[in-house]
Amino acid sequence: MVALAGALTLTVAGATVAHAAGPEPVPRAATAAAAHWTGTWEAAASGTAAALPGTSIRNVVHTSVGGTEVRVRISNRLGTRPLALGGATLARQVPNASTSPNALPGTMRTLTFGGRKKVTVPAGKDVVTDPVTLHVPAAANLLVTLYTPVESGPATYHRSALQTNFLARKGNRTADVTGASYTATTSSWYYVTGVDVRGPHAAGSVVALGDSLTDGSASTPSANRRWPDRLAERLRALPPNGRRGVLNAGVAGNRLLLQGRGPSALARFDADVLSRTGVRTLIVMEGINDIKNAPNQTDPAALGTAYREIVRRAHARGIRVVGVTLTPFGGHGAYTEERERVRRAVNQLIRYGGLFDAVADFDAVVRDPSRPHRMLAAYDPGDHLHFNDAGMRAMADSIDLAGLLGIPKDLAG
Repeated sequence: MVALAGALTLTVAGATVAHAAGPEPVPRAATAAAAHWTGTWEAAASGTAAALPGTSIRNVVHTSVGGTEVRVRISNRLGTRPLALGGATLARQVPNASTSPNALPGTMRTLTFGGRKKVTVPAGKDVVTDPVTLHVPAAANLLVTLYTPVESGPATYHRSALQTNFLARKGNRTADVTGASYTATTSSWYYVTGVDVRGPHAAGSVVALGDSLTDGSASTPSANRRWPDRLAERLRALPPNGRRGVLNAGVAGNRLLLQGRGPSALARFDADVLSRTGVRTLIVMEGINDIKNAPNQTDPAALGTAYREIVRRAHARGIRVVGVTLTPFGGHGAYTEERERVRRAVNQLIRYGGLFDAVADFDAVVRDPSRPHRMLAAYDPGDHLHFNDAGMRAMADSIDLAGLLGIPKDLAG
């Protein structure tokens, strides 16, 4: 494995801010007792929305692994003007209440930027907060609250959060433990695109790069039942040297080659994969929107070339790459026999083309054996493209963990 880049520093508004510019390597001599930084949550920037001046935005995010220190990535990557933040906090959400704005008493922490409580993030840039000490369990919800005092132009956000988030329109309410001021809700994450934890409980992270099927469309909202969530659950059951954080870089409507909803997978690869902390493995599930959406991709070789480029760039950072076959969409309004032919040809490339270090054959898991151009009815939420909770679980459970992680079978359970 090649050496990976460590952290850079970024000077923003006079403050030196930690900026995660590449995956952080696990030391060769690392043991289960060694503490290191690992990505525990991600949301890829998918576009922009109208800014929310004078508003405190309480984002609810779900950890995949835990730790005792935390840092948060805040993004103005798609913005066109400097983003002024008048305050930021981190807390644990009250347990067993995924749709509550209330913080667990005693867990509220002020987030700072080079020691300062306020920061201005330049257009096109990310910042990472100073670390704070907080016991963060795996599979817990955190509240990342940001106050945007003035109009800062288009807001970088992740549109399809599948999570209830909260808005307080009465000024800086970032330090509020109770959620009484949070009288409005949003189904998007604003500005927050990553959370890292420091601890001994995971040996790096896995990034899932994909479209709406990875983003979780059609799974139960505020329940964390996307397939990467289920994968994280499986990985948590492994011994510490096999555990990984799982970072969901899915964007609904995303395409591999062209801009769809948000930048293409190739265009956002550095920001959403290579800049993340402790990345050891990448899972690639991209291409169905290139085939079914106009302008339609009709040449399987073009997708193959893009996959090779992703693998080349990942391997240059020592990252293992798992390719995922494209799942069926027969019955969907965009289905045609010609597009089905392209999908099957691409899947042959993924399975047998030697492009990837390992393959997860989601197509084989979810298709109806009697009608292989369609998914099994038990997994279909009704649109014949996305997957319900059962389908999400079936896909995640089909992933060979030894192949995913490149570790011996006996360590993968």
